[in-house]
Amino acid sequence: MFDTYARSRPATTRLLDMMDNGEIDARAVADMALMWLAESDVKEMMLANDLVERDEDEEDEEDGQPDEAQEWADFDADC
Repeated sequence: MFDTYARSRPATTRLLDMMDNGEIDARAVADMALMWLAESDVKEMMLANDLVERDEDEEDEEDGQPDEAQEWADFDADC
């Protein structure tokens, strides 16, 4: 299984190897990755890995994008 993973994700495998070999600090990699990702991606990653719990009262911050209902209304007003 790892061979398949290594072949399908060569950059990821190389970066993991660099961390294992002490060529780069894991904290530096985390900092780079977190700065690269959008805040919503970081939040979703944390939720997906059970690092935090979704607060039911918490409203998702407005991202400037229409919701699904608005998209359909814009596409076809008769929907």
